[in-house]
Order: sequence, then C-alpha cells, then structure tokens
Amino acid sequence: MELTVRPPDAEPAVARPGPDADAPSDLARGSVRALEEGRRLTPELAGALADAGFARHFVPRRWGGRAGGFGELVTAVSVLAETCASTAWCGALYAAHGRLAAHLPEDGQRELWGASPDVRIAAAVAPPSGTARRCGDGWRISGEWGFASGVDHADWVLLAVRGGDADGPGGAERGPGAIGRIFAVPRGRFEVRDTWHPLGMRGTGSHTVVVGEAFVPERLSLTLADLGTARPGAARCHRVPFPLVAQLQFVAPIVGAARGALRTWTERAAARVPAGGRSAGAAGVQQALARSAGEVEAAALLLEGAAARADEDGPVVTPLLIARNQRDLALAAELAAGAVDRLFRSSGAAGQAVDDPLQRRWRDVTVAAGHGALRFENAAAGYAAAVFGAAAGGAR
Repeated sequence: MELTVRPPDAEPAVARPGPDADAPSDLARGSVRALEEGRRLTPELAGALADAGFARHFVPRRWGGRAGGFGELVTAVSVLAETCASTAWCGALYAAHGRLAAHLPEDGQRELWGASPDVRIAAAVAPPSGTARRCGDGWRISGEWGFASGVDHADWVLLAVRGGDADGPGGAERGPGAIGRIFAVPRGRFEVRDTWHPLGMRGTGSHTVVVGEAFVPERLSLTLADLGTARPGAARCHRVPFPLVAQLQFVAPIVGAARGALRTWTERAAARVPAGGRSAGAAGVQQALARSAGEVEAAALLLEGAAARADEDGPVVTPLLIARNQRDLALAAELAAGAVDRLFRSSGAAGQAVDDPLQRRWRDVTVAAGHGALRFENAAAGYAAAVFGAAAGGAR
C-alpha cells in the first residue's frame, strides 16, 4: 500500500504521556470474577483505560491526543496483560481504533474528538459485513457485525462494509472480499447483541453490533485506500500502512499474559523443587521452565522488533518489510501460546481449578492466539511471496 498525501493541517508538537498500565492493572486485579462472569469490562475498568491514556494514544495532537508510538503502546499493553489479558486487549484496541479513525475527514474527526481525545472507539472491520447504499451526502447502512471488543463501553463503533454501493462506482468489480468503506457510528445508533460466550478472553465483551438502519454522513466514513494516506508532517503513526501494524494490538496482550503465566508457574515450582534440582521430577520442571521462559522472551523480542520497525522513520515500507512484521508477529503468538500450553500441562492438578490464575491465563492465551489475523500459514505464504518476488526482481 503506497502512501499518498492529503491536504495539510496544523499538527502542534505537544508532548503528552503515553498509556499508564498501573491504575488499570490495580483495578483489574480485583475485578477478575466480575469480568469472567459479566463477559465484558466493568464500567470502572473502561473508564480507567481512557483515564490512563489508551484511547487517546493515537489521536492526532491537534485534538489533544498523543499521536504516540507503537513501541510504547505494546509495552503498556503487555504490562497490563500480565494482570488481565481482557483488559489489555480492550485497551490496545481502543488505541488502535483511534488510529483508524484519524483517517476520517477533518469534520468527522472534529465530531469524534472536538470535546475530548478520550473517546472509546470499538470496531468490527474484519471480516466486513452489512450493507450500505448511497443516500444524498452519505450512506444508509444496516446489518450485523460480530466480535466488536469493548463495544459495551464504546462511544463510537467503526463498521466495515464490503465493496459494491459502499465503494461507489465500480466497487463491485473489486471482488467480494473488498472492504468498500468503514463507517463511524455513534452510541445510540447501534445496538449490542450479547453473543460473546468464549472459553477465554471473557472480559473483552466481543459482542455483535446490530444496526437496523442508520444514516452516516460522508464526513464519518473512509475507504480502505484512505488508510494509506497521510497529511504532510503527520506523525509517524498516521503514515505507516495498516498491514504493517495490524497484528500488533493482538500480540501484545498474548505476550503479556504469557509473562504472567510464567511468573505464576515459576513461583509455584520454586516452592516444591529444591534449587539443586535433586528431587523426583526435577528435570521435567527444569526443562519446562527453560523452554517456556526462552519462548516467552523470544516472543517479546519479536513483538518489540515489529513495533520498532513501525516506529522507525528511515526505511521505506516495502512489501518485504510488511511481510516480515506479519511473519514475526504470527510467530510470536505461536511461541507464547506454546509456552503457556507447556506450563499449564506441567502444572498438575493445582492448575486445573476453575479460579486458578494459571488456568485463566492458559484460556486467555489459547483464545487470543486463535485470532484469524495470527494464522502462521497465512503469514508464511505472504512472507515467501515477498522474498521470492524480491529475489526474482533482483535476478533480472
């Protein structure tokens, strides 16, 4: 996806702090049962995420936002996920959806953030769903969109509709998988259907959004092509192509939750295995610790490297760079999930209790790592195509 330029607008250089994981972590620690049973964030946790700066992290500075970096976001998300993966997942997505909304027309951005940058935005953009038809200076949309994490406490939701009418003339020719447009719909114009009953990540409240029919003006819509546009002088986070960073918000909670699982497991194992490792079964415990700790650390390094490449202003973003990020992030999720699975299986009967923190983290990581955006076979195919394409080009 190549970057194109939109008309300039002022972007004052205002330094603001990045997300703070401490306050949401403290609150989440005492809210585990409420999240598990309620299958959504509590209102207090959703408010704490906004207060901590997650929602404003990628909001343009002219609206009072941070326009921050990917590295500082994934660090805060990972730290928060050590306590609660569901809370961290919603914090990451509230931030990421602000980055998508920053590609709306100026009037649309003003409608979202004119009063405050701390607006919580949910989204259901992949796969696209619903229908949209032109109506005057906007569209009328309707349909159902699944898996909108954090939507119960969202002020707005971004909804993607396939090609066709929503794409304008010729849209249908782009194929059935094309995202025609993304629409920003305010609270009060959509309903939430309670459909989230998962094994893990229960607190994300990834329910279904239902729109009977809503009019969305032009200023509150954008196309997929808009995600590759940038104003002159825009912050780096608003200039990188969407495919380079799309998986970051999913992998950061997984890595953090894996760290939390490793810490819990290690504290228990240390209490029953002598430091010299001479007891029965010590070798198995040692191997589980060494392999799992190494895999979690490797996953964290892959995540940090992908975020650093997104933040770095120098290199041209090539298809190979995008494919490398997608490869590394899918591999990081796979490594972290494998490590937690090993720890869980080696934990014995103690780890099987319903309220056990290791069991909860195993459920959370297993569900999160199953996200469609993290399938390693897809990342591998894209990476191979980019590598072989670059090699063939160099051979000419």
